[in-house]
Amino acid sequence: MKTEANITLVRAEKMKSVFLDILIKTGFIDIKAEKIADIFTTNSLEGIHTHGVNRFPRFVRNVRDGYIVPDAEPSLSNASGSLEQWNGNLGPGPLNALFATNRAIEIADTNGIGLVAMANTNHWMRGGFYGWQAARRGYVFIGWTNTIANMPAWGAKDPHLGNNPFVLAVPFGRDAIVLDFAMSLYSYGKMEAYANEGKKLPYDGGFDKEGTLTNDPEKILNSWRTLPVGYWKGASLSLLLDILATILSGGSSVKEITGRKVEYALSQVYIAINIRKLQNSPSIENAIRTIIDDLHASLTVDEKTRIRYPGENVLKIKEDSLKNGIPVAKNIWEEILTL
Repeated sequence: MKTEANITLVRAEKMKSVFLDILIKTGFIDIKAEKIADIFTTNSLEGIHTHGVNRFPRFVRNVRDGYIVPDAEPSLSNASGSLEQWNGNLGPGPLNALFATNRAIEIADTNGIGLVAMANTNHWMRGGFYGWQAARRGYVFIGWTNTIANMPAWGAKDPHLGNNPFVLAVPFGRDAIVLDFAMSLYSYGKMEAYANEGKKLPYDGGFDKEGTLTNDPEKILNSWRTLPVGYWKGASLSLLLDILATILSGGSSVKEITGRKVEYALSQVYIAINIRKLQNSPSIENAIRTIIDDLHASLTVDEKTRIRYPGENVLKIKEDSLKNGIPVAKNIWEEILTL
């Protein structure tokens, strides 16, 4: 482990070992603790600290406070062709998400497409993790979750929408193209990370309490007035994602989740598409590559930059983190060690 300024570099194996020890002491059996530790470590390795190492203390607190049930397993509520509804039974969000992704893939192997909607589950951490899992196995993945109300509708002052993260992943070569984003311009985790480092956001990300657009993450975190992506379009998309997650899973809406004061018992949707069953399957790889080659040919505003597709930088970040260690804010790592 190496330190520099307010950052500590933690080896992946050390991080996973610490996570594993804490999870077992928190009540998880070994096999579940192993999977959860791996997900948190992988997210951190691939540069998504906001839903990896930074989020780990909150996950542990939610377990200890009873919002996450360590030994819970998802149960089938209803099945109809390519669509299944499951109850997450307040189990760990990452494990429920991994199960739902794999189940959607199994259905897609039979029917070409599989949809698993899950009620009564918990925060999945980084939604892109499950997109990568599916796409690396050759499946298109579409998934989303609702959240506690943390974003105002366009033109409103108080939050009635969730920032409802959405994931879209497509196989590409030996890897994938993965889009993973919240309906707010910056997720709360990202704003917390900027605030923790004493930095401003690159662009205005929301409003302060006086209703002025700002790039100060502290002011936005205090006002809970995040800026929807695409303004009214992002707000509308958030609303429809909540409606679909609620009705497809038979679970809780953003309004109902917000009424509990703590974000738990969420509703989520997982869709897998088996593109090998398509008539044009042999030509799909070339079609995607042609599109990506054209994207890479874009003329950049800054000659020093390079246009990338979503997720393209993940392998480089992971390689650097494996070589040098995962950069973690000292105060966060110290907090984890006290758990």
